[in-house]
Amino acid sequence: MARSPLRFLVLILAISICHAAGIFHPISDSHRSAALDLFKPVDGSFASLEEAYEALRTFEVLGIEKTAELSKAICKSVLGTLESSSSTPKDLFHALGVNGILKCSSKEETFEDQTSKTDLHLSDAEGTFRSIKALSQSDGRWRYSSNNPESSTFAAGIALEALSGVVSLASSEIDQFMIGAVKNDIVKLFDSIEKYDDGTFYFDEKLVNMREQQGPLATTSSVVRGLTAFSSVITESLNVKVNTVLGSHAPPLTVTLVRAFSSSARDNSIIENQELKFDPQDAVYFLDDLPASFDVGEYIFVFKMLVQDSEQQTVYATGTLTQVPIYVTGLIKIENAKIAVLDSDLGSVETQKKLDLAGESTVSVSANHLQKLRLSFQMSTPLGNAFKPHQDFLGLVEKFFYLSGRYDIQLTVGDAVMENSLLREIGYVELDLPEPPENASRPPPQPVDPYTRYGPKAEITHIFRAPEKRPPEELSLAFLVLTILPLFGFIIGLLRLGVNLKNFPTSAVPATFAVIFHLGIAAVLLLYVLFWLKLDLFTTLKTLCFLGVFLMVVGHRTLSHLASASAKLKSA
Repeated sequence: MARSPLRFLVLILAISICHAAGIFHPISDSHRSAALDLFKPVDGSFASLEEAYEALRTFEVLGIEKTAELSKAICKSVLGTLESSSSTPKDLFHALGVNGILKCSSKEETFEDQTSKTDLHLSDAEGTFRSIKALSQSDGRWRYSSNNPESSTFAAGIALEALSGVVSLASSEIDQFMIGAVKNDIVKLFDSIEKYDDGTFYFDEKLVNMREQQGPLATTSSVVRGLTAFSSVITESLNVKVNTVLGSHAPPLTVTLVRAFSSSARDNSIIENQELKFDPQDAVYFLDDLPASFDVGEYIFVFKMLVQDSEQQTVYATGTLTQVPIYVTGLIKIENAKIAVLDSDLGSVETQKKLDLAGESTVSVSANHLQKLRLSFQMSTPLGNAFKPHQDFLGLVEKFFYLSGRYDIQLTVGDAVMENSLLREIGYVELDLPEPPENASRPPPQPVDPYTRYGPKAEITHIFRAPEKRPPEELSLAFLVLTILPLFGFIIGLLRLGVNLKNFPTSAVPATFAVIFHLGIAAVLLLYVLFWLKLDLFTTLKTLCFLGVFLMVVGHRTLSHLASASAKLKSA
């Protein structure tokens, strides 16, 4: 059982956001398929630890198995981030989140350079601690990185959770001065706490950049997680600081804990008339130890303060008794978990199965609207007393809008004083519900399935205009033959008359240009044939432009040579 003052401070606000509920959400195979498509590793791993954490958390919620090769590659990245002193709080947060899912530090085969069975330790934990602490601000908030000047309450929770992981993985004790500086930041952070009309405390963001904006629930949850994690790695006695109403140091006082009692049993005092000791170095009053009978729960501490110096009694007024709510947290034992289908009329058990909330196994049951689904388990405190968390029960037939089918069952158990709150997929239920009545409410619009939204689209088939009627193929071929006949006639005529090749250049360079010129003309004729057979008009025109320029160059050289030779012959 923990007795850290930070836990007492955290849990004042945490009680309003922790609940236990049985939640039913239909999750189909398309969701799992979409998750696998969205989170595809590249070269056996993910691009960043943030992407890896999102993917692994999604796989965990959807019940998708993780491969050993993927886990090994990600764990190596986790080790590198935790051992680097330049890692940002955000990177450390995601590294610790991945480590919590994959349990990298407890598996010997994960790291090839680990030869012993000891847990993971940071070689420069204090340097890592200082680099994270450097991002804290004077108002208790933190920056995400040194490149981002915007401070954030949400980032403060991430930073505190990262610092707790650094402390827990440190091979030696962290400098207590740094621990004290972080505690001062926590006190400053609580200056920005807000309160609803019903008395519920919460934290909210005040960021200008809307891309980083977080709601009150997410911000409060981040702070509570960070404070709870940080308080779990430090152990101290109960400290009480006393100031004047203007914030200055109080004169020497006698601070007495008049009584302490549980909020559920106000008549039974656990502590009575205990005088607190004074620490002049930190200017705080503290109680050495709490009784062993202190169990997890909500308590009220009543303090009384008296001015020691009689001359100061005319200057200072200590007021009446001061009541402070204290929350003591601890690990809650959960056992004898069962899920059963009961007959509504007789209450007899028709189907009952055991649940392993600590493992990964799941169960499946079926029920109709005439039956009841009962989920039961026993919870006990570290001292063996029965524990009942805050809880809400959701869902009747109307909540499902009379829609039959398979529904995944997710169990959430949590409380302000419960350190091992859980969120677990325990299986699914096949519901056979009746047809909805006429006045039944309709189901809300379902969210768009990401697989259908981002998956491959159906092939688009274009329907063109029907081709116009053409003449018979035989007639077309006959016309082609008639078109080619003049060419053959031309060639035969040249052969009959005798072709004069006397003027064909004999020198090497002019002869080469002449041959290339005639080959270019042949290429143009070949291009016309290809246009007739397969090429489109745009391709033919582009090729013809290139051949035309080419023929112009080589033809000019050839004709220039012939003109020069003819001029020399005449002059001779």
